[in-house]
Amino acid sequence: MRLPYTPNPPVPATDDEAAIISRIQARRSPRPLQPLDLTLLHSPAVADGWNSFLGAIRTRTSLDAASRELAICRVAVCNEAWYEWGHHAPLAVAAGVGAGAMELMKRKPEELAGVSEEERRRVGLGDREWAVVRYADEMTRKVKVSEEVFGALREVCNEKEVVEVTATVAAYNCVSRFLVALDVGERNGTGPDDTGAH
Repeated sequence: MRLPYTPNPPVPATDDEAAIISRIQARRSPRPLQPLDLTLLHSPAVADGWNSFLGAIRTRTSLDAASRELAICRVAVCNEAWYEWGHHAPLAVAAGVGAGAMELMKRKPEELAGVSEEERRRVGLGDREWAVVRYADEMTRKVKVSEEVFGALREVCNEKEVVEVTATVAAYNCVSRFLVALDVGERNGTGPDDTGAH
């Protein structure tokens, strides 16, 4: 970590900061505050906005959990944000994404581009999941999404879901860039299979 984490438990300087900390703790409950929270709390107002925005992305969209977590995992791989991967890969598995699909998700973007339909279907990635993965990769790597990739997503998602997939990918690109720039969780230079405590 490039900055020291704020104290845990946090020590608010004002009643407003105490309220912010309470909101973050409520969203994380029953888990404790995470290293990401303890970094963001250097700026309580930023931490509060982050908590509200990411809380909505994670818990208030209509996306199925597997699609959401696959999108987040691909952002993590594309940006080598292994702290992010370490938190979201287990959530993808809990949402029903199989081990073979998770191995496929670890591939670099240029390797994933060559995956055949037969291979992706064999590991349990249907048209919807594959469209979300391709969209997350292209949005993360190129920002501008091709008509082909957008069209594939549009075939399997309604307008609300397209907005939610796009917002999820955008939000977790923000998260991954913050994590990697500050080395939150001390995972830079590791990889998806490094399960050491950080």
